[in-house]
Amino acid sequence: MINIVLFGKPGAGKGTQAEFLKEKYNLTHLSTGDIFRFNLKNDTDLGKKARVFMDNGELVPCEVTTAMLIDEVNKHPDTAGFLFDGYPRTLDQAEALDKFLPTIGSSVTATIALEADDEILVARLLERGKTSGRVDDQDEEKIRVRYQEYNEKTAPLIGYYKEQNKFHAVNGIGTIEEITQRLTSVIDNL
Repeated sequence: MINIVLFGKPGAGKGTQAEFLKEKYNLTHLSTGDIFRFNLKNDTDLGKKARVFMDNGELVPCEVTTAMLIDEVNKHPDTAGFLFDGYPRTLDQAEALDKFLPTIGSSVTATIALEADDEILVARLLERGKTSGRVDDQDEEKIRVRYQEYNEKTAPLIGYYKEQNKFHAVNGIGTIEEITQRLTSVIDNL
């Protein structure tokens, strides 16, 4: 089983690349955003728990987010592997994932970060915001707040995965095809 953690700042192209990678490697794509939306929309027990925190303007605790992810992983017992998109975002979540995966006879194979200059990413998001309807992609100040949160909470995962020799940085600037080629080159050499 191959398990890839894909991360990068908003606008780095994770969602776009995940579509190609899941097809090429027959992976189950697990997007934390999609998992949250499903649980909230369907008013699941975990969705109800998450909503309490969200309604109070608080971050959803690691335990709730991880429980949602585990529920989703358990729906795919016959998968060739997972492409984790948006999880883990914190050191606590990375440790929780490393604790959970061995219970299904697996582990994180690699973490791949799509890297790009903030100014290029801001321009990408503002452009995406013109057509996506996503309010958080239409306000440069909000975009920069998201980057600050990424730097504070997600960037420390680089060191965590480097210590395990599982971190790979990929240049996230170029055509979709060029970036896909860079990613597949990393995965093919794991």
